[in-house]
Amino acid sequence: MKIAVYPGSFDPITFGHLDIIERATKIFDKVIVAVSVNSGKVPLFTIEERVEMIKNECLNLPKVEVCSFCGLLSDFVSLNRAQAIVRGLRAVSDFEYEFQMALTNRKLNPEAETIFFVAMPEYSFLSSSIVKEIASLGGDVTGMVSQAVAEKLRQKFSQIKGLG
Repeated sequence: MKIAVYPGSFDPITFGHLDIIERATKIFDKVIVAVSVNSGKVPLFTIEERVEMIKNECLNLPKVEVCSFCGLLSDFVSLNRAQAIVRGLRAVSDFEYEFQMALTNRKLNPEAETIFFVAMPEYSFLSSSIVKEIASLGGDVTGMVSQAVAEKLRQKFSQIKGLG
């Protein structure tokens, strides 16, 4: 069985993430979307909220499994007997960081290949950070995230502002 791990913070999941997941399911028998606990980031959504959002967004993708992890990605990949790590590239600026991470992961786990998916042009500008910024200011995130995720963002920012 060909298994890939698609790691990320997914805070929140965007149409760009979903595009990568869908494309990965055409190549792999199983795609594990691994929501990471990143001590360097302060997420808007809890790990449980992020996992639940992704599960809801991937209901129509039976090859997808969603879970969270902390620790080294290379260890998680080994534990799940995956052969590949899936990463998305939006722009040349992503490549330097992703290349460094791919080499590091190869050093830690030589059995796993990193596979890069180039973002579709309509998602090349899209990031969770941009989506959160727009949503925090009351902007329209249509075309960036699903209606369900947009509603979660609206609710979260209403809570933060003391309106909900």
